[in-house]
Amino acid sequence: MSHTLFVCTTCKRGAGDAPLGPGFIDALGAADLPADMAVIGTACMSNCARPLSVALAAPGKATYMLAEIDPAADLEPLVELAKLYAEKPDGQTKLLERPKAIRRKIIGRIPGILIE
Repeated sequence: MSHTLFVCTTCKRGAGDAPLGPGFIDALGAADLPADMAVIGTACMSNCARPLSVALAAPGKATYMLAEIDPAADLEPLVELAKLYAEKPDGQTKLLERPKAIRRKIIGRIPGILIE
């Protein structure tokens, strides 16, 4: 199964600031993510009021969207969540098993599409 970590490439903290995503994508590329997890930048995830947005997705698994990711503080907790997500057959994680630093940054879970 192939897992994907999507990162918004247009999220900014302020009007004159540089986008947060490109640098975070570089940091994730050097992180200890699961071997089958791709990091893909995508333009605007329609969550502009709560930058930085990311999502975890895989065929047949729930998709999680996260908001207000701080590239400096949330790198390791996001990597931990990505590993937990990759281990779960359906992708669904329980609140108390998620890294505490980003538990409340998950803003949505979309059920996975069943694959036959």
